[in-house]
Amino acid sequence: MRLVTAGLTDVGVYNCGGELHAIEDRCSHDDGPLCEGDWEADECVVVCPRHGSRFDIASGRPLTLPAYLPVETYPVRVREDGVVVVDVDAGDSSARGRP
Repeated sequence: MRLVTAGLTDVGVYNCGGELHAIEDRCSHDDGPLCEGDWEADECVVVCPRHGSRFDIASGRPLTLPAYLPVETYPVRVREDGVVVVDVDAGDSSARGRP
């Protein structure tokens, strides 16, 4: 995992089985730093360090309480020169009913 700033957003970029995923560094339960928690590479899950909520890294969907709202995920691509690019403008909040 690598924590990066993309625009005004802190994002965790994860390599899950060779596929890159980017997820907002904010737990939907209490707005704490999500990506500082442990992550389970084999399940592609991040665990919030504050209260233990587990989130699917690919979808942002919470898997356990106390979190019940998803967090933002973003498309990731690797340019020809090897630079990893996170597109924070293309996040999928509308699909989750968030403003």
